[in-house]
Amino acid sequence: MKKLYLITLVLAVSLGMTVNSAAAEQGQGYISQNSLIPSSSVGKQHKLIVIAQAASVMQDSDSDGVADAEDLCPTAHPDAIVGADGCELDGDKDGVVNRLDNCPETKSGVSVDANGCELDADGDGAFDSDDVCPDTPAGRRVDLVGCEIPLVIILKGVNFHTDSADLTDGSTQVLDGMVAILIKYPNMVVEVGGYTDNTGTKKINYSLSQRRAQAVLDYLVSQGANPDVLTAKGYGPEDPIADNDTEAGRTENRRVELHIEEKK
Repeated sequence: MKKLYLITLVLAVSLGMTVNSAAAEQGQGYISQNSLIPSSSVGKQHKLIVIAQAASVMQDSDSDGVADAEDLCPTAHPDAIVGADGCELDGDKDGVVNRLDNCPETKSGVSVDANGCELDADGDGAFDSDDVCPDTPAGRRVDLVGCEIPLVIILKGVNFHTDSADLTDGSTQVLDGMVAILIKYPNMVVEVGGYTDNTGTKKINYSLSQRRAQAVLDYLVSQGANPDVLTAKGYGPEDPIADNDTEAGRTENRRVELHIEEKK
């Protein structure tokens, strides 16, 4: 469009048209303070003036597609993608332009580094804005909120239908959170331990706890956990964590735990 406008102006002068008529035909508005330039007075000098005026209006020093007269950032980088004002785009508004932003979808209001990525002061892989434990010692394995992973994790909320190894509704939501951690640490060795209360025979309880532990392991693997580092073991009524003489205690004892192997 810019080149077409300039060519039209030159042709208009050559043909004796008014400059403003040519400009109006292109929708560009007037470029001369004189409302008309009679064709009889247009000579070589006038042609040069008109061409110079048009070139001045259309000049684009940084070649970003925005004329200097409208360019708020007239020295844009050659590889920059700019907006209508000639300035580089910053899609997530974090202060780092898209061209330099390694994390182009940073959430609003967070602090970022020179690469446009959120800060992680303790280097544990959890961004500061999400880190519940912001001073984790270096080298520790952490969960999704930046807190150190304990060696024993009781999977509260993981339950089974009575006398079966079938997971109840809602149990998978808890397990999905563990899957994310296991994928984060694919070489972390984990035993899935199943436990029962002390009702019923030991033989039945050991068998039931083994099947439940295996059911949890199978679900974790089905969602992407590394099967090579997971094992399942049923402990039956061993190691109760509550009083088996009460219903509340027996409910606590019917559980599944993850036993994390310590780093060597």
